[in-house]
Amino acid sequence: MYAIIKTGGKQYTVAVGDKLRVESLAGEVGSQIELTQVLAIKDDAGMKVGAPTIEGAAVKATIVANGRHEKVRIFKFRRRKHSIKSAGHRQNYTELKIDEISA
Repeated sequence: MYAIIKTGGKQYTVAVGDKLRVESLAGEVGSQIELTQVLAIKDDAGMKVGAPTIEGAAVKATIVANGRHEKVRIFKFRRRKHSIKSAGHRQNYTELKIDEISA
């Protein structure tokens, strides 16, 4: 059984027991959250697709960690102009462990 959920403007395919990193969510480590934007669920009975989401469906997950991704380096160079610009960015994330998928 797996589900397709939407969080942080992105879509993820999840199954029970999976760990995934999503955009930063509010909550403490160890707390349980409920993701209600479930787009589709696949189980033994077949595929159930929402329009756009499935009413009453939810995915329960536990927050495992909050952290920051590796640094992405931004480097701009304009030839013959003596212009160099360097910057970096580290995006925050929340790591989730999927506990239950309910339709």
